[in-house]
Amino acid sequence: MSTRTRGYKILGLAVLIYCLVMLGIPALLVRGCGSDQVRVEENSGQMVRVQLAPGRIVTMPLETYLIGVVAAEMPAEFDIEALKAQAVAARTYTLLRINGKASDRKHPDASLCTDPGHCQAWLSLGDLRKRWGLLAFGSNYEKVASAVRATAGEVLVYHDELIDPVYHASCGGRGTEDAKEVWGQDIPYLKRVPCRWDPPEKQGVVATSFSMKDFFNRLGIAGKAVPASNTGGLVQVLDRTGSGRVRRVEIASQVFRGVELRKILGLRSTDFTVRTTGDRVTFYTRGYGHAVGMCQYGAQGLALRGQSYRQILEYYYRGATVKKLTKAGD
Repeated sequence: MSTRTRGYKILGLAVLIYCLVMLGIPALLVRGCGSDQVRVEENSGQMVRVQLAPGRIVTMPLETYLIGVVAAEMPAEFDIEALKAQAVAARTYTLLRINGKASDRKHPDASLCTDPGHCQAWLSLGDLRKRWGLLAFGSNYEKVASAVRATAGEVLVYHDELIDPVYHASCGGRGTEDAKEVWGQDIPYLKRVPCRWDPPEKQGVVATSFSMKDFFNRLGIAGKAVPASNTGGLVQVLDRTGSGRVRRVEIASQVFRGVELRKILGLRSTDFTVRTTGDRVTFYTRGYGHAVGMCQYGAQGLALRGQSYRQILEYYYRGATVKKLTKAGD
């Protein structure tokens, strides 16, 4: 065998080994001897029915489902304590709905759907491979699955009852919101708390602009004539909540609740200011989400400051405690 031929064979073998290492390990972490998915399925007796799309419902083990939820709802690069906090919140949210303590007309044949605006986000293994990429998939999956495993059976309770542990992406450094300001219902464990731990980029403002015609069409005030001289006072914030978010706003003599306007216009939050210039209406928002319950970026900030997942959860859900269930669904 010539030296050149031997060299080619060695090079080919090296390439083969590299491919096996780089492509094989991520799959092994999920399907092989350390398979999080298999292990979670074996240890979970609770099942959950999930609507993936209208007319498509699947049943899967609770703990397997939770891996897809945590991975979809929180960046895998977050601190493990933040991921654990998300796992406990997601488990509590799920069991509350499985137990029928929160009815739903949108998907009567399933406990939850995968629409984050309605229930919780969820991603399949295929979706996660696309999101993370093949090289990062194995380590990211293992990290998220370890957060679910480490908190197995743990839920949040208030007076020994499962709480409704709503959460949101970012309060923008403003602090969380009182549930009564958003949904009109006083919930003792969903009270406003200070939260200054969002990173600077999450505390900045984001502009969302509409033409005057589109603006009125969205509000159902199509054809409304507004004199150019009055456009500066077209949108008037009437009052704000204790956290500084918009409670009520007046537009062309009509009054809207801040949460209602956010939904109609698709705004990131109710923490906004408004500017009208010429034929444009621009909203400058801070934060992302309804701002009630756990702030996910705030949870990450607390984790980086040494707080445990239990401390994070008990900070955002005042008066609630983490409880270990004796079996899933208790």
